[in-house]
Formats: sequence, structure tokens, C-alpha cells
Amino acid sequence: MECLSQSANALGCASGSWKIWSLADGYVDLPAASLRYPDNEICKPTEPPQRENSLVRLSVNCFLFDRSGIDRVLIDCGAGGSWDPSMGHLKAAMAEAGIDTSSITMVALTHAHGDHINGLLTPDGRRAFGNLSKIVIGEDAVEEFLAEPGLAEFRPLLAPVNGGDRLADHLLAVAIPGHAPGHMGYLLSTGEDDILFCGDLIHVPAAQFARPELTWAYDDDESKARASRIKVLQDAADARTWLAGAHLGRPGLGRIIEEGQGYAFIPAA
Repeated sequence: MECLSQSANALGCASGSWKIWSLADGYVDLPAASLRYPDNEICKPTEPPQRENSLVRLSVNCFLFDRSGIDRVLIDCGAGGSWDPSMGHLKAAMAEAGIDTSSITMVALTHAHGDHINGLLTPDGRRAFGNLSKIVIGEDAVEEFLAEPGLAEFRPLLAPVNGGDRLADHLLAVAIPGHAPGHMGYLLSTGEDDILFCGDLIHVPAAQFARPELTWAYDDDESKARASRIKVLQDAADARTWLAGAHLGRPGLGRIIEEGQGYAFIPAA
């Protein structure tokens, strides 16, 4: 993969005949005490001392790929105006990258948490993508999406998938269970690289690459999420698959290598 352009909130790369963008929706600060050891003990680094109210900053990333202006897919769409004002900036990132929001006809959601789906609407409540015609979503995530009354207008666009479903010759849905019902990854094969858009596989990259057994209190099933993380990281290291994660530090796209008892993340730029 070759990086072609980079700005404050957008990174553009090329692989084969494909273009891949990492787009920043913003960031969110969450309690550091949410990071836990497998025995449910709170994970506290020894240096510097941590206060009970200390926070960790999570990037919120979205991704887009296309081939010659066709097959354009947006992976997740950020928080819109539903959460902290530090999020909801996908439109600005797209503008930095020179991407017209009207060109988005398909969104693939990794799951139905607010920081991944509420960006279907702009912070002022308008449709973010005027020509959107399809929303791919894990079948088990549909119920949670339907529970969002503010997104009722998008219900007819939902296209449920399961792990192993092939959306196209180049795009495979990959079940990554544990974080949320229907948590889904999407594997893009460009002919030169494999890129797995892995959603919320990892929340705190500074800790969970080196210690993938560390869990996150916001995971629906921490045990399943841990097993998924350990498997995906090992598979990615073995196959040299690129990972693109919603909460990996900017640009949120890179390779995995084994390091010590865990892994290291090598960002694309």
C-alpha cells in the first residue's frame, strides 16, 4: 500500500486499482478504568500514577475505499451530533480529502453503536449522504439499529449480512464477535493487499496490542471480544493483513508484527 496524501484529518492511500482513505470523525475521552485484566482487575499503569477519574483518548475513525470512482464504500460514519462535540467531524475530513458526500451510495457498518451510526445525520439533523441507497449491517445488529428512533428514515436501506457473506468479489464480511451484537469486519482484497476494517476490535492501542488479553468494559461480552482480538491479531500478523480500526490512533491504518508476548502496530503513515 502506498500513501498518496495526508492532511490533519484525512489520509489517502493506493493499493492496486483501489484508493483507501482514513477519515477522522474526531475523538472521545473515556474512563481509563474501563481497561481491565482478564480477572476483571482494573488495569493501571505504574507510571505515571493513575487517578480514579483518569481518562484515555480514543480516536474515532471512518474509512472509505473505491476503485476508479465505482464500488465506493464508506465503513462507519461517525457520531454525527449525538455525543461529545469532539466528534461528528466526518464531513470536514471528507472535504479535506476532496470527497463529495453526495458520492456515497453505500455505507457498511461494523456495528450499531452511536459513534458508528449516528453520522448518517449531520450534527444539525440533515441527511449526511444525499444519495445513500444501501446500508450493510450485521444481521444481529439490526435490532439495535431499529431501536434508534432518530434513524427511522434509514430502516428501508438496511441490508443485513452474516460473517462469510461476500458483498462482492473483492469484499467479504467477517464476523468479529464480542464487542457488540452483530459486530462485523469487512475484508477488502485489492489484488496487492488485504485490508481488514475491524471496527472496535481494539479500543486502547497503547495497551491492547502488547497485551491483547486486556479487556474493555464497554464490550458486550469481554471474553468473546478477547478471543476475537487474539485470533485476529495473530491471523493479521501471519498473513500480513492491514488492519483499519475505528479507535486506533490516527491514521488508524497499519500492519501488525509480533513483538515479545504480544504485537506492535506499524501505522501506514
